[in-house]
Amino acid sequence: MYRLQRLKFGAAALSAGLLAPIAALADTPTNVAEVVITATRLPAPLDVTPGAYVITDKDIQQRQAVFAADILSTVPGLSVYSAGAFGGVTGIRQRGASSDKSLVLVDGVEVNDASQPAGGFDFSAIDLSDVSRVEVLNGPQGSIWGSDAIGGVIAFTTREPNGVRLNLEGGSYGTGQISGSVGRATDRWALGVSASQFFTSGISEADPRNDYALYPGATASEPDGTRETTASVRGRFTFSPAVEVDGQVRINQSRTDVDGYPPPYYVLADTNDVATSRSLDAYVHAKVDGPFDLHNDFSVDRYVIARGDAGESGDYGYNANRNVYRWTTAHGGVDDPLSVLIGAERQQSQASVSDGSEHDLGETSVFGVVQWRPIRPLTASASVRYDDPDKFHSQVTGRVGAGYALGGGFSLAASWGQGFKTPSISEAVCDFCNVPSPTLLRPELADGEDLGLVWRSPSNRFSARATVFALNVRDEIAYVPVSGFNYTYVNIARTRSRGMELEGDATLGAGFRLQLAYTHDDAFDLDPTTRALRVPADSGSGALFWDHGPAELGVTVRSEGQQADTSFDFNPTERPGFTMANLVGSYALNRHVTLTGRLENLANTHYQEVSGYAEPGRSVFVGIRLRD
Repeated sequence: MYRLQRLKFGAAALSAGLLAPIAALADTPTNVAEVVITATRLPAPLDVTPGAYVITDKDIQQRQAVFAADILSTVPGLSVYSAGAFGGVTGIRQRGASSDKSLVLVDGVEVNDASQPAGGFDFSAIDLSDVSRVEVLNGPQGSIWGSDAIGGVIAFTTREPNGVRLNLEGGSYGTGQISGSVGRATDRWALGVSASQFFTSGISEADPRNDYALYPGATASEPDGTRETTASVRGRFTFSPAVEVDGQVRINQSRTDVDGYPPPYYVLADTNDVATSRSLDAYVHAKVDGPFDLHNDFSVDRYVIARGDAGESGDYGYNANRNVYRWTTAHGGVDDPLSVLIGAERQQSQASVSDGSEHDLGETSVFGVVQWRPIRPLTASASVRYDDPDKFHSQVTGRVGAGYALGGGFSLAASWGQGFKTPSISEAVCDFCNVPSPTLLRPELADGEDLGLVWRSPSNRFSARATVFALNVRDEIAYVPVSGFNYTYVNIARTRSRGMELEGDATLGAGFRLQLAYTHDDAFDLDPTTRALRVPADSGSGALFWDHGPAELGVTVRSEGQQADTSFDFNPTERPGFTMANLVGSYALNRHVTLTGRLENLANTHYQEVSGYAEPGRSVFVGIRLRD
């Protein structure tokens, strides 16, 4: 606790040093809409929600981001890593928590994979062609979203098609992308379809520069390609001012060549393995305004995934599905002195395990959120949730937070929250175990706190934020040896993270905009005390954009320090740090046609996000955007 207090004091001093020069540039006050985050269930002002970040459609377009990892890798508090470029399994660690401890939502539908051993999510499955907004909530959010939200929540919102859009792009490594949408949206109704396909010949997932001297015959030269398709149908109808129904069906399918660990050496090398995945997420929402200014929301969500692998590593396949039935009723809005939301939820998941059998887990939950503004500068919030899993002990989690507008554009915010994670289906049935678990598994538990200082100019042209945080996770489930080659799952592990997140945004004039981000994260596994894998202690990014009439240019630089990892032959290692840059540009021929270009890995840097896995060298992509 003393160390965290020192970190908070240091952050406050550093924040003052960063914010003061920017504050001096403040310009004439103007009325600017307040940025609001909605993944908090009750919409909340961004500046009083520490650890919250919003990526807009403009951000995605400016950076010409193709996949979720392309844009999330620059968000403070996130460690993004991919086991091979172009379709390699992609994980995210929020504030040092393992990748299975982030809850992922697409239009409110939970898409964590119940058939994955720990219940995580592969971010390579999300391309951004139909995504209009991404919200990131760092820190435990169990009282809002229930199980899995220990590191935080990452919520994607897709675009409601209106008119005609078409994007075409091609470039290095035989890469191409085509995406488009067509639809009509009015105040009364909307109907539209979206589709995209990405394909590439790729590069070898196993890095040819790995030291194969001890493994004669092991190679890493065969390109590993991928093809991914996403399509959706979306509709909305307003029956009356008080009743509206909307829904969507979204499918994703991918086929990726992957490298594996062939005999006799079992090191990462060329194989003929192919990984496949097919998923569907769908929802129906009914919004009904009732008496006493109550806003009711009834929803039914479904997520289905089937994934497999065929080749030298063997043939296998897994299936999972999840149904969620949810009701909420809310009173008040973000500007009201008091707003309240209560809700109930039933979730049922089913998944197959290694022997082909299927098992299920379910839970029933009730929750409540309140936001209170007793005086205009102060915003306080609290939430509590009761989760009753069918096969494990029930959990009660809470969260409290407060933000205060100090004046002069400064706001101070702090929060404390709890999280938990119910054992996954694989853990619950002890899949891949040689011996049964000696004790009944318990849910993993977490608590976290953060303190943030924000400054925003009256015109919103300049902003900066500094946040210090702490996250403690206990009773983590680990797959451990009992004797010889006998393994089982037990609640034994603990992790601890302490760190700082910095973010700055400045519209400099003459068409220039500067964005900066930095994260310091001391993340440790405590039994025994070692650095957490794939969490660099220091990482950051900077982006400078220039917008002048029809022309736009931008350069993004991303840097990561070294991190603890496992080498291509399973030995502990330190993955070196790296710095790489991308250059993007576009030119609007008219309001309907825009030409685009992107130069990735500008300096042709050799780097690895995951030790042993290759990343592309210098790459060129050109494209065209068409709008009606």
